[in-house]
Amino acid sequence: MPSAIIVGSGPNGLAAALTLAADGVDVTVLEASDSIGGGTRSGELTSPGLLHDQCSGFHPLAVDTGFSRQFDLESHGLRWALPDVQYSHPLDGGRGAAVWKSVDHTASHLGTDRESYRRMFGTLTARFPQIAEEFLQPLLHVPNHPLVLARFGAYAALPASMLARRWHTDEARALFGGVAAHAFRPFGSVMSSAIGVALGTAAHRFGWPVAVGGSATIASTIATMLTSRGGRIETGITVRDHRELGNPDIVMLDTSPSAAAQILTGVLPRRVDRAYRRFRHGPAAFQVAFAVEGGIPWSHEPSRSAGTVHVGGTFAEIAAAERQVVRGEMPERPFVLVGQQSLADPGRAKNGLHPIDTYAHVPAGWTGDATQTIIDQIERFAPGFRDRIHEIHTRSTQEIEDHNPNYVGGDIVTGANDPRQLVFRPRVALDPYSTGVPGVYICSAAAPPGAGAHGMAGWNAARSALAHLSTR
Repeated sequence: MPSAIIVGSGPNGLAAALTLAADGVDVTVLEASDSIGGGTRSGELTSPGLLHDQCSGFHPLAVDTGFSRQFDLESHGLRWALPDVQYSHPLDGGRGAAVWKSVDHTASHLGTDRESYRRMFGTLTARFPQIAEEFLQPLLHVPNHPLVLARFGAYAALPASMLARRWHTDEARALFGGVAAHAFRPFGSVMSSAIGVALGTAAHRFGWPVAVGGSATIASTIATMLTSRGGRIETGITVRDHRELGNPDIVMLDTSPSAAAQILTGVLPRRVDRAYRRFRHGPAAFQVAFAVEGGIPWSHEPSRSAGTVHVGGTFAEIAAAERQVVRGEMPERPFVLVGQQSLADPGRAKNGLHPIDTYAHVPAGWTGDATQTIIDQIERFAPGFRDRIHEIHTRSTQEIEDHNPNYVGGDIVTGANDPRQLVFRPRVALDPYSTGVPGVYICSAAAPPGAGAHGMAGWNAARSALAHLSTR
């Protein structure tokens, strides 16, 4: 029986492990932390019994993928739940915009921009399963759906500032700006629309679901399926050198590229070592978890029902803030993402207290404290929020990296989403998962398709490893 060691138990490491185990490989997962899950961990960060997601909270690109179709996590206990409003964007004066699962219902609230919104997202939503099939793998491939991919690419390749010109109202432009900001990129850069278009379309096709019981249930479900196939998981083990691993047939590294280069010192081809050490990380997040009495009192009514609220003001305000962050400057009013998971999963709230998970976009490695800035931004659109706060838990950029070393400098998307790395990550190669060392692969979100598609980098990498194993 062939053997494999997976270093790291984030969703991609666990997905790789399960994929290998299902093919008859003897699998051991080694995790440095005392708990598994990486970016899908959950915990009681503020008040007892109040469940917070410690990084990822919503999973629009995880519910219908090659991995989820091969492994039916829902039949093993994982449950998804949707909020009434998938995401929203409040503006001053109680104005704003929101995305419901229905394209038509969303468009009907966008005034003069309704037809433009319907034409773009209606067409993309109908074809999104084929579109996602193309971008949830390395982009260097012969497409199965070239015309559909070309239609998506016509929007995705544009700078967000250019695509936003198709809309004229503040509400529609801000709505797109909020979802485009997930890329952590300046809105004037090429392909800065890509992630916003993908996530916006996914909201209409699948919604932005939360895992009932916290994102940690994603990892625990995969782990249960893995151990039922004979796989083993060992926590509290830090791997610093490949020689500590013995001689397994396959090694999967759910690590940052720089950590992979360190582990493979002495055996990694020079060109790959250089590429991994030059891999570019993007801006950072500063996280604040709140326990809030009765939830957030948004002036914009639909935001009170939204799982995710994008806080940053107008499109121009967000564009300016993102530009500053990429330049290494801390904005006075940064973009803030607010997660209200208890609206979809009421069991997370206790005795009228709601867990609210937020993060602000800040420069990479920023050493300041954004807590008050985040409170001020939310208070701007939800007067009285400050008075409802019962408990606060913060995590700085360094603490984010300490909690998950893959998030270098607080980069929670595991690599800058510039045009080069959107296409070639973590290096230029026909097989981006191969490290160039026989039998050794990188399977973290630094590899295609990147962050947000939980499990797909691991699934893709494991399939690459199995293909190579069969030819030996």
